[in-house]
Amino acid sequence: MKTNLFLAGVLSLSLLTSVSAPVSAHHGNAAYADEITEFKQATVTKFAWANPHVLIDFDATDPKGNAVHMVVESAAPQALRLIGWEKASLMPGDVITVRMYVVKNGNNAGRLQKIVLADGSELRDTQLGGDAPKTRFDPFAEKEKK
Repeated sequence: MKTNLFLAGVLSLSLLTSVSAPVSAHHGNAAYADEITEFKQATVTKFAWANPHVLIDFDATDPKGNAVHMVVESAAPQALRLIGWEKASLMPGDVITVRMYVVKNGNNAGRLQKIVLADGSELRDTQLGGDAPKTRFDPFAEKEKK
């Protein structure tokens, strides 16, 4: 009887693990190009401060000179808030520079590396943004420059 109960527990745990593994797999970076693409003078058209990922829609010119509409995703609002982002960090009409890893499948989408605002301050992504943020929201940014 104890053997059957133990076996049922092991099988249940195995089944649970096999079902939950694909759920965590969507956070991989295999879908994105390895190099960063930069869009200068991009105009924000929409800023969706929502779970599970913040989305920023913008219009810009691609490296070939063509007008494009792009969507870039970042981390969840809870994570971005910890590094200085706010719900009003971006507004439609803001002109920004976007550095992102575009998707490999050719769609006009990607994962954010960082945004440079018109005043030169930066908003970084938590997962792929590199170093600690230096933003207008960082109270220590001015002290570090001295």
